[in-house]
Amino acid sequence: MDNKGFISIEYLFSLFIVIIIACGILFYASESISSSLNIESSVTHRLILDDVANVISQVNSNGIGYSKYLKLPSDKGYFEITVDRNKLTMEYDDRKGESLLPLVDVETKYKLTSGRSYVITKTSDGIVIT
Repeated sequence: MDNKGFISIEYLFSLFIVIIIACGILFYASESISSSLNIESSVTHRLILDDVANVISQVNSNGIGYSKYLKLPSDKGYFEITVDRNKLTMEYDDRKGESLLPLVDVETKYKLTSGRSYVITKTSDGIVIT
C-alpha cells in the first residue's frame, strides 16, 4: 500500500479505540449517576420515616391530651406508611423501609399516605391518628 492508505487505516484504528474508551466511560458515568439518584431517594424517604417516628414518640412521651400536627410531603413521590404496634413500615417504588418505635404501642393499625395531613393525639386509650 501507499502512504495515504496506510495513514487512513491508522486513523480509523485510533478512532475505533477512542470510541471504545468513550463508550466505557459513558457507561460508568451513567451507572454512577443512577446509583447516586438511588441513594438520594433512599435517604429522602428514610428521613421522612424517621420524622414520623419522632413525632409519634414525642406525642407518646407527653401527657394525655397532647397532640401534634404532621404533614407528609407530596413532592417526594407517592408512598404509604403503615403504623402497626411499635413499628413503622414505608412502601414506595417497590421498596420497603422499617423503623421501630421504642416504648410506643399503637393499638390500631393506621395507613398514612403522602400529601395528607394528620393529627397525632395521645389519649387514655393510647396513640390515635386522625
